[in-house]
Amino acid sequence: MKKLIRGLDKFRQTYVSNHQELLEQLSHGQTPRVLFVTCSDSRVAPNLITDTDVGELFVIRNAGNIIPPYGAANGGEGGTIEYAVSALGIEQIVVCGHSNCGAMKGLLKLNKLQKDMPLVYDWLKHAESTRRLVEANYPHYEGDDLIEVLVAENVLIQIDNLKTYPSVRAKLHQGRLKIYAWIYNIETGNVLAYDARTHTYIPPEGQLIEDEEDTVRSFTSSRDNGSLKPIKQELEALLQISPETPSAAEEATRSLITLFDKARRMGMNNIELQNYHSLFSESVQLWAEKVYTHT
Repeated sequence: MKKLIRGLDKFRQTYVSNHQELLEQLSHGQTPRVLFVTCSDSRVAPNLITDTDVGELFVIRNAGNIIPPYGAANGGEGGTIEYAVSALGIEQIVVCGHSNCGAMKGLLKLNKLQKDMPLVYDWLKHAESTRRLVEANYPHYEGDDLIEVLVAENVLIQIDNLKTYPSVRAKLHQGRLKIYAWIYNIETGNVLAYDARTHTYIPPEGQLIEDEEDTVRSFTSSRDNGSLKPIKQELEALLQISPETPSAAEEATRSLITLFDKARRMGMNNIELQNYHSLFSESVQLWAEKVYTHT
């Protein structure tokens, strides 16, 4: 407790004194950008790993980053989700699991938990579908490898549960909500993001291009014209490069995003843009891996 009290004093003297304007704004209301669903594990710190400030994340935390299906539980998760999406107007949700998750370990020994920790047992039953899926599809996995698979599959199953909420389904149907699946590695501090195209977890930088693709699809097709020729030439030239350093890979990714945006604004039709996106999908993954391995 002494450490906490000293921390409060340090917070007032350093953070509060240097962020008076921000705190004054927040006193009138909140406008978080992201709903961040993660585990209660003390080793996971959402604002720290995302380098976000007070007021930027709306957070749900519980054992196993579990989201019970709509109507399956009377806990606070459902109400918090509904408030975030309907009242706060949040348009991005991250469901973030993490390595070495104690809840996933507990999921493998539910019968023992029923006797020793009945409330934990009742809670983890909401992730029973995760256990069954992994048991049926990964029978040869064990130890740390099995926990890793449980963590990865559990994030995706909780996203499926999230989509059962009417407010979430409505916004997804309108194209006004995006949901991301992340896994945080405690040991390295790295994050991996689920890529639906390859059904694997990859460095999250690749999602920058996915977001650009979604933006492109929201525009109607336009007629091609001569002004697009230079952009096409730049895209084709970028496709041929092979960055040797992490900084070069980052620069290539930024250049591609800029070119996609420029092509869209100058009238390239959706089909052609999507074709270019497909051509670059492998390159983007390789560039992101180069940056990721460096960090």
